[in-house]
Amino acid sequence: MDWKNRLYFGDNLDILRREVPDASVDLIYIDPPFNSNATYNVLFREKSGEESAAQIMAFEDTWQWGLESEAVYKEIVSSGPRKLADLMQALLAFLGRNDMMAYLVMMAIRLVELHRALKPTGSIYLHCDPTASHYLKLVMDSIFGPDRFRNEVIWQRTSAHNDPSRYGRVHDVLLFYARGESHEWIQQYDEADEAYFAAHDFVRDEQGRLYRKRDLTAPAHGHAGSGRYRWKGKLPPRGRMWSYTKENMERLEREGRIAYTKTGMPRLKIYREDLKGTPYQDVWARPELWLNSAAAERLGYPTQKPEALLERMIRSSSSEGDVVLDPFCGCGTAIAVAEKLKRRWIGIDITYLAINLVQRRLRDAFRNDLCPYVVVGAPTDLASAEALKEISPHQFEWWAVDLADARPAKDRKKGADTGIDGYINFFDDKSGKAKQVIVQVKSGYVGVNHVRDLIGVLEREKAPIGALITLREPTKPMLTEAAAAGFYESKDFPGRYPRLQILTIAELLEGKKIQYPNHRVETFAKAERKTKTEQQDMF
Repeated sequence: MDWKNRLYFGDNLDILRREVPDASVDLIYIDPPFNSNATYNVLFREKSGEESAAQIMAFEDTWQWGLESEAVYKEIVSSGPRKLADLMQALLAFLGRNDMMAYLVMMAIRLVELHRALKPTGSIYLHCDPTASHYLKLVMDSIFGPDRFRNEVIWQRTSAHNDPSRYGRVHDVLLFYARGESHEWIQQYDEADEAYFAAHDFVRDEQGRLYRKRDLTAPAHGHAGSGRYRWKGKLPPRGRMWSYTKENMERLEREGRIAYTKTGMPRLKIYREDLKGTPYQDVWARPELWLNSAAAERLGYPTQKPEALLERMIRSSSSEGDVVLDPFCGCGTAIAVAEKLKRRWIGIDITYLAINLVQRRLRDAFRNDLCPYVVVGAPTDLASAEALKEISPHQFEWWAVDLADARPAKDRKKGADTGIDGYINFFDDKSGKAKQVIVQVKSGYVGVNHVRDLIGVLEREKAPIGALITLREPTKPMLTEAAAAGFYESKDFPGRYPRLQILTIAELLEGKKIQYPNHRVETFAKAERKTKTEQQDMF
């Protein structure tokens, strides 16, 4: 199969329905915006002005009931799975038409599609917080079935919080479900440390090897008398049975793997060198799973999760070559870990800022080792650029800034427009202080006043070069005014650079670049360099 990894720009509900076939995905990690009123997610606004409940930008995640959530609710009730339809009606009667209900409706319709996309042996991890986890578990039960529930994992995301009125809130919840009766599972272990060995009473055998003793019985089950045979004259305690068949007990005896207590009860010898560690439990509280402010992998994305957290899930529930899907991929942690562990992957996000960041993260982390991938949904010509501008001027702006190889300089937080949509840092002297190219993007009418405004921004910011990116062709007075701004000449780099440059989207699509001294630095935080051992030609 000629597979290429895929990064989709758009609403994940639409993309899941159009692009992801039935039973095609091995593992799903979904980290949707929580209904926690946190100030790190923004919602997409349709051309009609109605709010879409799909995530667009990480700054505010307050969900609101509106026309779209009402329509999706009716779709679920009229044509969704029967148990989900019943649950949604009950939840609406209990919660009413409010923010939480809007969140649950929008999650439910997407979880139906994710259930469809999973292979029979596939698994899904839903990342949420305690404000909504109990409701989401009901939704998952109604779609996957209560018998497909595997774990509620508690992840301690930080060390401690000080709250004067309640216990510090430091954990998130992971709801782990399987698609079918059996699912792919590869047991993983926390490495045993010296404290573990000290706590388990290890002793030495005749050869000096350290071992500890483990009970050889288990709770009785199966037919009457199962596992209740006599061993060396001993029966297991009431209500319990031997953990091994008689044949296997005899084999362990021959191998010298059974020790006996003073009363003659058998115990299994567990040698220190054979211990893999402690199997992962459903509380994950190790410091290496935290993403502190000094972590090398931190990219500045507000909802970024640590790679070690994703490694646990991906290693436990998939194998090399399996397909991992993240429909709210954000800054791409799940994708980066899937790439590192030689899984195939699909990422989806509705903000182009995230698409931009994921691409840079992959490039910085893997360089020439990066497996082929395609970006689907981003504009590739003037017609699709026009369409993006009509849907969302903000998305068009972020896309155009990326097309110019610059970094977005602002988000949608409230505040005055500074006249800076993007910037590029560069160095052209020995001072160690970066200089900037200021980038402005205009998607509508443009005139000479826009050139004059940008010149004013350059003077205010003391920036040597400015670039005006336009969807429309510049007028002759604009070109004349830009030329009158003159040139920037670098002391240590030969050449002159127009101080104010006008580039059209058409020119950028054809490969034209902003001119500036090319001894530049990265404008984005760079991902830590990764290596993939024993790279396979699986793509």
